Amino acid sequence: MSGRTVFSLATGEQMKPRFGEVSLDILTDILSNLNNRNKSNLENVSDLCGCLKESRIVECVFDVCEELGLNPAVGYQAIEILERFMAKYLEDLIRSQEGRGASSEDTERHQELIFQTLQHKFFLLVFSSVQIASKLDLYSNVVNNDIAMRFLQAAGYPSSKKQLLDSEILILKTLHFNLNVPNPLTYVETLLEVLGHNEVWVPVSDLHHLCVRVLQFIYLQRKTIYSSLLISATGCSSPSQEQRAKFVSVSEDFMLLGVGVIAVSAFIHHSSSWEKVVEELTGITGISGQSIMEFACVTLMHITENTSQ
Repeated sequence: MSGRTVFSLATGEQMKPRFGEVSLDILTDILSNLNNRNKSNLENVSDLCGCLKESRIVECVFDVCEELGLNPAVGYQAIEILERFMAKYLEDLIRSQEGRGASSEDTERHQELIFQTLQHKFFLLVFSSVQIASKLDLYSNVVNNDIAMRFLQAAGYPSSKKQLLDSEILILKTLHFNLNVPNPLTYVETLLEVLGHNEVWVPVSDLHHLCVRVLQFIYLQRKTIYSSLLISATGCSSPSQEQRAKFVSVSEDFMLLGVGVIAVSAFIHHSSSWEKVVEELTGITGISGQSIMEFACVTLMHITENTSQ
């Protein structure tokens, strides 16, 4: 990307979350709902989760959102939409082939054809995920098809309005229009809101700015950070496949990620008070202070390593 926004739907500065304006009753309901959805997701987690959160894909999504001048939450929502779509789409395609009683050789050819087809239109699917996510966000303008076509043309992926529409409809139908899945930034911002309500001394607005950057760093360094957490948790430099499979529930835990991001940001902002923040986060979520600190320390280690390079 060029590093400057040339396709932005400019209507002034991006709106930012305003903290301290939600009533306690509503805030309690929101946090309870997020907690229940997080638990439900973890109960149904598979060892394939996270495969599309590979750094190059994440960076591509972030770059597209930045170039279009979209709110950071759009990027995380797009990543969730893309991953859920790809998992369901591939599952449906493979099951349809198996249902025909195809031979193993036919199945291999079919899977290779699927791979080639997706490889050809993958960027368009990535962009469509961003476009859909922009329609769900309250702080961003919708990426319309005229903007989309100009962007794709400039990026070297010229597409017609029909191709854009077909790509969007494919994602929507595959997911049965079930799009409103909480993204990690939602967890961070909700936890910050609760934290600010419980402890008025916590500078949530300042922390929010840091949290956005820390969360972005974790997503771009996701594999490295969670690999370090796995090694730390197991005490083994080469964890077994079984240990890796069990750890997927940790890497997909948005509540843990949310408190970890806030803890890291609190340490960067004011290290002398971060333990109080961690203690409060434990009270809010029930996640142990040890788990939060371990997540934060591993992340800070990688931030320091990247900064010193």
